[in-house]
Amino acid sequence: MRGIKILLLLMSIVAWSGFSQNPSGLDNSEPLKMVDSNASRKTRALYQNLKNVSSKHILFGHQDDLAYGVMWKDWHEKRSDVNDVCGNFPAVYGWDIGKLGKNDTNIDAIPFENMKGWMLEAYKMGGINTVSWHVDNFVTKGDSWDVGDNVVAAILPGGEKHDIYKQRLDVLAEYFKSLKKGFLIKHNIPIVFRPFHEHTGAWFWWGQPHCTPEEYKELWRFTVEYLRDEKEVHNLIYCYSTDIFADKEHYLECYPGDEYVDILGLDDYHDVNPENDPAELTRRLRLLVELAEEKGKVAAFTETGFEAIPMANWWTEHLLKNIKNDPVATKIAWVLVWRNANPEHHYAPYPGHISAPDFIEFSKDSMIIMEEQLPKMYKLNQKSKSKEKKIKNP
Repeated sequence: MRGIKILLLLMSIVAWSGFSQNPSGLDNSEPLKMVDSNASRKTRALYQNLKNVSSKHILFGHQDDLAYGVMWKDWHEKRSDVNDVCGNFPAVYGWDIGKLGKNDTNIDAIPFENMKGWMLEAYKMGGINTVSWHVDNFVTKGDSWDVGDNVVAAILPGGEKHDIYKQRLDVLAEYFKSLKKGFLIKHNIPIVFRPFHEHTGAWFWWGQPHCTPEEYKELWRFTVEYLRDEKEVHNLIYCYSTDIFADKEHYLECYPGDEYVDILGLDDYHDVNPENDPAELTRRLRLLVELAEEKGKVAAFTETGFEAIPMANWWTEHLLKNIKNDPVATKIAWVLVWRNANPEHHYAPYPGHISAPDFIEFSKDSMIIMEEQLPKMYKLNQKSKSKEKKIKNP
């Protein structure tokens, strides 16, 4: 009996030791290869930890979450419709930098300086910032939805608007490098950058059929190389995200290559609408995860939502249920819903909303991670650190 007690004691000590060495619960996987081999340590850590988390959990995200909500816009203290409903902030925060370099505010009237503060706040909370880019038409000077002329060809090297495009990238580079503040945050905070999204649709000037697959690939590669190599921006994780796609071949039709993409994303508002076939959401997410695993990448449900959420149990009985219908489909790093602009145009609940009780249940599901449940996403564990040193100093 005494021997058994000693054995149990030793086993408990070993178990506790292992837990204390890895309190985040993240595994010691081999660090993933990134687009930017000189990415900052915290950027590398975030990328690795997104992969690790996605094996068991899904982070919840919301666009513009800290900036405004339904019936409020002033940011006097840290506030969020999501937090007002469930007592917890999102784990992922979406932002858009359309109009950067032209206006002081983005396409949703958010001042870029204020956005910088909210990004830093999200980072200090341990959250992840992801940035899309609804960039204006460089030829017509209209917005992203102005599909006139072959804009992609015009901004590629040799094109009539190429120098203007580089000037805009210079502004982006400066903004990304400015995402640090004071003595508490001396480094550039990591950002998931998701440019030229939803290109399988026809509504943006970079989408089908407004440029050829080869032109799209060339634009993506030039953008990455200019930001990474010319401007030395090393706090970006590059995310390629389509709208709905038919199959793997369709998803990869404009894919610029493994060396230019870190995250495979999907924007899908179509399949989450109860009027459409929910099995298609599960199927597309499964294909997305399979492609990511084949390529050693991270998969993410980068943008979705059901406008105004007029269904009381949509969160658990539609969105979550149809992700969980396939164990492969669940291996997405995050799911992000769009912004809360007003009572008619919002994608997360607010206090008193018909779906608020169901969202609380959704946020408590063991698969979903909100801000309070986040592991340390910007810290490499000891084993990963040693491997990283070997990579940098062979």
